[in-house]
Amino acid sequence: MASRADQLASNLSLAKFSQATDLKKRLWFTLGALIVFRFLSFVPLPGIDPTALAAWSQKSAGGILDIFNTFSGGALSRASLITLGIMPYITASIVVQLAASLSPQLAAIKKEGESGRKKLNQYTRYGTVGLTAVQGYAAAANWQAQGVVVDPGMLFVVSAIISLIGGTMFLLWLGEQITSRGIGNGTSLIIMAGIVAQLPVTLSNLFKSGSEGSISGLVIFLVVVLGFGLIAFICFMERAQRRVLIQYPKRQTRQGLMQADRSHLPLKVNTAGVIPPIFASSLLLLPLTISQFMGVKADDDSRWSSIVLTINQYLSHGSPFYMGLYGLGIVFFCFFYTAVVFNPEETADNLKRNGGFIPGIRPGKNTENYLDYVLTRITVIGAAYLAFICLVPEFAIARAGIPFYLGGTSLLIVVNVTVDTVTQIQSHLLAHQYGDLIKKAKLKGRLR
Repeated sequence: MASRADQLASNLSLAKFSQATDLKKRLWFTLGALIVFRFLSFVPLPGIDPTALAAWSQKSAGGILDIFNTFSGGALSRASLITLGIMPYITASIVVQLAASLSPQLAAIKKEGESGRKKLNQYTRYGTVGLTAVQGYAAAANWQAQGVVVDPGMLFVVSAIISLIGGTMFLLWLGEQITSRGIGNGTSLIIMAGIVAQLPVTLSNLFKSGSEGSISGLVIFLVVVLGFGLIAFICFMERAQRRVLIQYPKRQTRQGLMQADRSHLPLKVNTAGVIPPIFASSLLLLPLTISQFMGVKADDDSRWSSIVLTINQYLSHGSPFYMGLYGLGIVFFCFFYTAVVFNPEETADNLKRNGGFIPGIRPGKNTENYLDYVLTRITVIGAAYLAFICLVPEFAIARAGIPFYLGGTSLLIVVNVTVDTVTQIQSHLLAHQYGDLIKKAKLKGRLR
């Protein structure tokens, strides 16, 4: 028989929005914050020549720059205040998480609870400022080298770095405001908004290519079907989990009966999330990005240029060597990051401390080995799933000649954030219905 919570969850509908006042306020705040983010992506840095910038952006299409441009909602191609987006914060947080798993000092801070979390968050902010300054200097120097700056010089470089740091830190603050006063994770929503903002441009380029005859109608139809199929598959796999049964000792209830508590430890099939594709693609596209920033050309006869061009040829999109390395990189980082974010030893110690155990498994070391055994095997499925999602779009781009970047990483981010946001909306509606039930119960009690 379904529980009361399950019945309430099944009865949720859009009509409940009219009664959930707090939820409507949170949704309006989230929408307003995302609109501010989109406006900022059109505010250019001072000293940039828009005509020269547009010509350079079209010439340098491809490589890791396209990925950053997608995540920033086109801010990179417009050289706006938020050109670097929220990605420096994501990189800094990943580095801090890895350091907390490898450094005993940071691991001790992490175990301090809320105070330790605040310290690590502060370290992440410092790292964000440092990374933004370094990336801002590289971007400013590259803009000067490409001739898109009206008045090049140290003054432009300093002003660009300060402006980019301010833009990134404002986005970080805006994401925190969305998390606390809105719906969903603010940082993830900002990234998703940037990706979704590029979707109309992507679709218009696709249908424009179809009207010009460069892509057949059948290919366009297959691309649309493939997109919906990948989205459905991602929704299924992201909610897939292996539930490990946890048994707790029998406890005496008020009626004097001995009752044993049971719960489940959910282990997600894709524990690593979207980190493996981001890391793998960034490493593989690094040579192409360096050659773009250095201005390496095909007619250059220097030995260094020939080496870089040869590497770029092997690592070009759709080449068998690139796709093989991309798949291996995803699998490697999937296992590596899963080992970082989930510690079987710590989980086994927590279960033992709280009196919980897995039926048939001794607490302590045996529980740790069992959890590691289960996690390793489901990570194999998760790694294969990530590799499939990311390699299929790459194969489609290479074989069908699709004139835009259709990345599996972008689909993963959009679907994950959407599912998480919808889940939080359902939780708010469920809490609102529970509040109504409690009020009605209190009212009936008073009438009696």
